[in-house]
Amino acid sequence: MNPSFLSRADLVRELLAPTVRDFNAATPHVGDGESSYQGVAANDSVVSRKLGVARELLLRDLHAQMCTGPVMATPQVLRDWLCLHCANLEHEVFLVLYLTAQLQLIEAVELFRGTLTQTSVYPRELVKGAISRNAAAVVVAHNHPSGHAEPSRADECLTQTLKQALSLVDVRVVDHLIVAGGTALSFAERGLI
Repeated sequence: MNPSFLSRADLVRELLAPTVRDFNAATPHVGDGESSYQGVAANDSVVSRKLGVARELLLRDLHAQMCTGPVMATPQVLRDWLCLHCANLEHEVFLVLYLTAQLQLIEAVELFRGTLTQTSVYPRELVKGAISRNAAAVVVAHNHPSGHAEPSRADECLTQTLKQALSLVDVRVVDHLIVAGGTALSFAERGLI
């Protein structure tokens, strides 16, 4: 089951549930038959499930922190949330955080999904989303599955195009972040906004 569908109480219960492991089972060795590895695979599955649950809890807690005040007042929380959300994806995603005039989070949306090396982004959809949410500002972000956070020329051009399109409806682009691995590079900090 997908952990995002569970309540917080169910997630905590799942995370704290004891892991049953058969310590009497022989440790598999190279050359053993496939049946010797079934216990290891089951343990890997349990660990993987618990890590997914822990990730979901962290995402929810960071999202709650982003909702308590201006998003940019605690930029590390935003960076941590973005890294958890999309750093290890094998495809690009483009996210938009719609903000109030006081830069408080209205909603975070994964607006576009792409391939390994690119995502098509349509400024019209950002404008439409900003207007429907009555947003005064946005933070945009996308990931680089390659692991390299450096912005491409296309990333810089896209940022300028989005700024121009959103400025027509009085919506400000506060920042554009690129997530790669555990890093989130800020266009604003680089002077690219």
